[in-house]
Amino acid sequence: MEREAMEFDVVIVGAGPAGLSAAIKFKQLCAEQGKDYTVCVIEKGSEVGAHILSGAVLDPKALNELLPDWKERGAPLNTPVIEDKWLVLTEKKSVSLPGFIMPGFMHNHGNYIVSLGNVCRWLAAQAEELGVEIYPGFAAAEVLYHEDGSVKGVATGDMGIGRDGHHKDTYTPGVELHAKYTFFAEGVRGSLSKEIIAHYGLREGKQPQTYGIGIKELWQIDPAKHREGLVMHAQGWPLDKKTAGGAFLYHLEDNQVAVGYVVALDYWNPYLSPFEEFQRFKTHPDIRGFFEGGKRIAYGARAINEGGYQSIPKLTFPGGVLIGCSAGFVNVPRIKGSHNAMKTGMMAAEAAFEALEAGREGHDELSDYANKFSTSWVHDELFKVRNVRPALKWGTVKGTIYGGFDMWMSHLGLPLPWTLGHHPDNTSLVKAKNAPRIEYPKPDGKISFDRLSSVFLSNTNHEEDQPIHLTLKDPTVPIRINLAEYDAPEQRYCPAGVYEIVGQDKGEPRLQINAQNCVHCKTCDIKDPTQNINWVVPEGGGGPNYPNM
Repeated sequence: MEREAMEFDVVIVGAGPAGLSAAIKFKQLCAEQGKDYTVCVIEKGSEVGAHILSGAVLDPKALNELLPDWKERGAPLNTPVIEDKWLVLTEKKSVSLPGFIMPGFMHNHGNYIVSLGNVCRWLAAQAEELGVEIYPGFAAAEVLYHEDGSVKGVATGDMGIGRDGHHKDTYTPGVELHAKYTFFAEGVRGSLSKEIIAHYGLREGKQPQTYGIGIKELWQIDPAKHREGLVMHAQGWPLDKKTAGGAFLYHLEDNQVAVGYVVALDYWNPYLSPFEEFQRFKTHPDIRGFFEGGKRIAYGARAINEGGYQSIPKLTFPGGVLIGCSAGFVNVPRIKGSHNAMKTGMMAAEAAFEALEAGREGHDELSDYANKFSTSWVHDELFKVRNVRPALKWGTVKGTIYGGFDMWMSHLGLPLPWTLGHHPDNTSLVKAKNAPRIEYPKPDGKISFDRLSSVFLSNTNHEEDQPIHLTLKDPTVPIRINLAEYDAPEQRYCPAGVYEIVGQDKGEPRLQINAQNCVHCKTCDIKDPTQNINWVVPEGGGGPNYPNM
């Protein structure tokens, strides 16, 4: 069957904060100028927000620019931050640190504790009112190119292909979406964004992107323990002093608490399990009390960009742009990126509208987008904190002290003149023989839990009879290298139990991939030591279905 083709002026891949803000801004400009340019957003999740996972404390700065009347429109920003708290944990105790040590890190007044998924659902409704076409359940699987090498658009994945590659009775070919300009807003480590960055060499002269894995649970807790508007961050135990990471507890409305844990993916010990570290964190004497008598109601995981300013690739290429976390605009010390993602989408929309008004046909680069970024508050915000995350390579104690000093100098208008670098996350593991094993306690089923019961709460579902979307470049590597040298770390860094080594008791070990468990966090694509795992999109609509996350 031939693929159907649809023509648009702008196609946006991904209905997250960046993609939806770009669509809204573009159509706002159309309305202001009386133009009828078309814009389409496709989203691999079953609905808008299904794959959105973040803490989240939202800085409304970009939203104020995009939709100044968001309160009147009913935006789901219901819980203003009223208290900040920053703890450093030892195994049995905690110390509360004053916010002035890390300017910006501990100042959340004026921000809101939100479900970012619900914010995206609301943004989608605003976009559709303006005439944006949004198609959830359609995964962009292929980049299309013109003969001159510029991006022509994307194609969605075929549906109804069996695991063995045959066409089932339900087979439906994908759809080609052609555009003058294509925006890639896939989020962290998007599969097509990764291809685009490599194809056009967009990371040349830049530092490698680095990442963390964020694991989150949503709890309904005892009303007597709930403190609506409290934002709490914690560092230290249970991680060792060479491993960067930390936790958050955000008290939303309705006696709900979002609790999460982030582990930087440049960790060194192949026996470390980010999931187990999170479960262990919740048992700390000063933390577990929040959850006793409560109920865990949702679970999820997602990779987070941590590279910062020096890891942002070239943003433009012939026929398209990278926006939001596809490029990486997270402010690590603030633990925020949604406002920056939204603003980059808005700037790209302005550049595309201006190009169309000038009669350009889309084979060119939207260089005005890059220019807008370089003079924006997003650029200034990220530049000021560019050395904070790389400094943690010196250890969490020295790195945090340096980071605080660096931010204070920027805060005083005396930024340090150098920019620190970092290495790719997949190169940081030591060999298993040189690392101590970590013995994790068994989950109690009340405060701490296992992976499979957690995945159940993520509402993850994939059509089982389809090609496995966790592909191996060389099928011998998992046993020959990963198991032999690193004791198969994919069994531990995956937060969903996707990877298992089976048959070891018979002397015939093999890697089993439970693809149906995948929550699309992308950690395997990032952390695999030889970069042998390549994450590609499954059938559209597959994956988690996050409620209120």
